[in-house]
Amino acid sequence: MVQVTELGYIGIEVKNVEEWKEFATQITGLELADDGERDRCYLRMDYWHHRIAMHAGPSDDLLYLGFRVAGGNEFREMQRQLADAGVEFRVGSDEEAAERNVLEVMKMTDPGGNPVEIFHGPEVQFNKPFHPGRPMHGRFKTGTGGLGHCIIRQEEINAAYRFYTVLGMRGGVEYKMRMGKNIVEPVFMHCNDRDHTVAFGIGAAGPRLNHIMIEVENFDDIGLTYEIVSERKIPIIIGPGKHSNDQMYSFYFRNPSGWAFEYGWGGRAATYQSEYYVKDMYRQKTPHDGPESKR
Repeated sequence: MVQVTELGYIGIEVKNVEEWKEFATQITGLELADDGERDRCYLRMDYWHHRIAMHAGPSDDLLYLGFRVAGGNEFREMQRQLADAGVEFRVGSDEEAAERNVLEVMKMTDPGGNPVEIFHGPEVQFNKPFHPGRPMHGRFKTGTGGLGHCIIRQEEINAAYRFYTVLGMRGGVEYKMRMGKNIVEPVFMHCNDRDHTVAFGIGAAGPRLNHIMIEVENFDDIGLTYEIVSERKIPIIIGPGKHSNDQMYSFYFRNPSGWAFEYGWGGRAATYQSEYYVKDMYRQKTPHDGPESKR
């Protein structure tokens, strides 16, 4: 079975591009890349042309998720795999692949209505070293784990699970959490050494995108970023602490579109075995935190 290997890129639509440019570079440390296109610009985390594409538009939400396969053979085998499973897809044109800075791309929609793309051959700019938007102690951790992870909205959890297993992911319920009077059982799916790449099951309302997690290589960048976020009075949704499943030390803060960035360090590798948790560790709100997150 062919498997996707990472979450390679994400496209988001943002109302205020200039505010996002300031936030992405001066708060998170991402590098801004502008190819002169009037309706979009890009954010780099490593040697790739981009990991996040920001498109000007009204939704302030997810536009697409891009999952990588290893190469051309896997790209064609994935087409057969999707067809056999009854998943509708469309192979993109050369122009559409060039728009994403990849060799080939196919497009589809997951059961929750989230646009999904599968690609191979990203443009890697080894001649253009990553340069963070503001000083950092280290760099972002990508490599075989891809850009990080995200939690997305789904209404039919079983259908979403089946869809992502067709892409070659594996996973399942990793929490049984009490939220008010209800027990929530979010599903976490992985495709590489990250504990999870995509997750869902925390609600069917609200934006498509709950949060994006980006990971840094140096623990001191967590403290530095927390200090910058605090000084600028950006709402902190969840204070510093650890999740029980990936054991990532992180905190969550609100971005200009209203959903969250998780800024993390030290996540453990995927266990490849099923287990669940009922509570996270050391996670607490601070005096200037915003409303409680769903994660």
